[in-house]
Amino acid sequence: MTDDEMYLGIALTLLLATGSQILASRLRVPALIILLPAGFTAGALTDVIHPDKLMGQNFDVLVSMSVAVILYDAGLGLNLRKLTGRTRWIVGRLLLLGVLVTFLTTAAVAPAMFDMPLRVASMLGVILVVSGPTVVGPLLDFVRPSDKVRRILIWEGTLTDPIGAILGALVFHAIATTHQVDIGRGYQIGQFALSLAVGLAGGAVGTVLLWLTLRTLRLGETLGTLAQLATVIVVSAGADIVRDDTGLIAAIVTGLAVTNINGFDMPARRPFFETLAQLIIGLLFISISSTITPASLVPVLLPALALIAILVLVVRPLVAYVSTARAGLTPGERAFVGWMAPRGIVAAATATAFSANLVDRGVDGAAEILPVTFLVIVGTVLLYALTAAPVARMLGIVKPAGTRILLVGGEPWVVDLGRSLKSAGLDLLMWAGLEQERRRITEAGVELATGDLLATATDPGARQCSWPRMTTTSTRSLRS
Repeated sequence: MTDDEMYLGIALTLLLATGSQILASRLRVPALIILLPAGFTAGALTDVIHPDKLMGQNFDVLVSMSVAVILYDAGLGLNLRKLTGRTRWIVGRLLLLGVLVTFLTTAAVAPAMFDMPLRVASMLGVILVVSGPTVVGPLLDFVRPSDKVRRILIWEGTLTDPIGAILGALVFHAIATTHQVDIGRGYQIGQFALSLAVGLAGGAVGTVLLWLTLRTLRLGETLGTLAQLATVIVVSAGADIVRDDTGLIAAIVTGLAVTNINGFDMPARRPFFETLAQLIIGLLFISISSTITPASLVPVLLPALALIAILVLVVRPLVAYVSTARAGLTPGERAFVGWMAPRGIVAAATATAFSANLVDRGVDGAAEILPVTFLVIVGTVLLYALTAAPVARMLGIVKPAGTRILLVGGEPWVVDLGRSLKSAGLDLLMWAGLEQERRRITEAGVELATGDLLATATDPGARQCSWPRMTTTSTRSLRS
């Protein structure tokens, strides 16, 4: 490509990524509904935004680093204190059964549907097990289901991404080296455990680095944000160098550690990371969808629609029904969990990387992996985006609008007041600056606002839930 063509390609990709998300926000629909068709159309009409021509073989590396940043940002929103009791049990079963049943079902039906070998169908099956917070989060923000359902779906969507990526790498290496999927004597299970260990070690290194930079050096907001970004990229790249596709685990473990270790006390809002993640998502989806050609979609269109129907109407409801049995959820909450499993950025990224490598190796049927994945992403996102809100209203799980009370202070009498208000059925959040007071609030069973008080008061919906307005009550004014 000439320099002018590269300038045009970069500018057009950025324009489509930003413009599609702005349009989606005005239409109040998930951005993927606009991003994927926009990238597909631009890729069909011009060659200048094709990532292989803009970035060559470096595209896969950039995708991996970009997804790591997205998952780190998602990990910052996962508070382990909220993953307790039955919620933890439900999420664990959804992950285990969801991955297993989705993989086995897709691998079983894909050979007949798409006329592909079993090994390629297995690759497709492991790609489609992932969901992702980049799709689930915006849908839940729009629907506003109960907090219990929201926590379950956000945790599931975030944790299934690195699991799916590692499983995809294992299946890919099995196909590439033996031309079959062979677990043989627990070898692949051992490989999975090794990948998990490398990812956890990378996450531990990232946590130590951020503790040194954010707590010991006490960097300000600007340098602290730069330190986070650099740390995520370094530990993710380092883990991938040691072992392929373990960087995603390192990134999400680092995010989980930062948000759950009390000493970090991250602010509720992270404008830079949120903006960066949003930009990355747009750029990746525009770039990936531009690689899909109309000629590759036509042969797999009808079988892909049938596969979507199986995943949406059979696999997901079955997994949700078994996973939520005797879990304390209402029938409506159980049904909604069974009606929410869109595919997102990790499915697109892994399909792009693995299918291209298998095609280069001359594996029959590998060229169909990416267009099928593309259609499943578009189909599931479009279906759930159009139906999630009316289904939630029909099931009676939409959280009503209301006012949330924020108590500021952690003295014993304030905590007693908060406990009494919560017992009376009021929606309550408390904040305190001292670690001892914050511990007292947590022990009382009252929800604790993390991070900067002003950020919490101005945007209480950051990561966990959305509230139309908040009443902030100062404990000093109450005392006087």
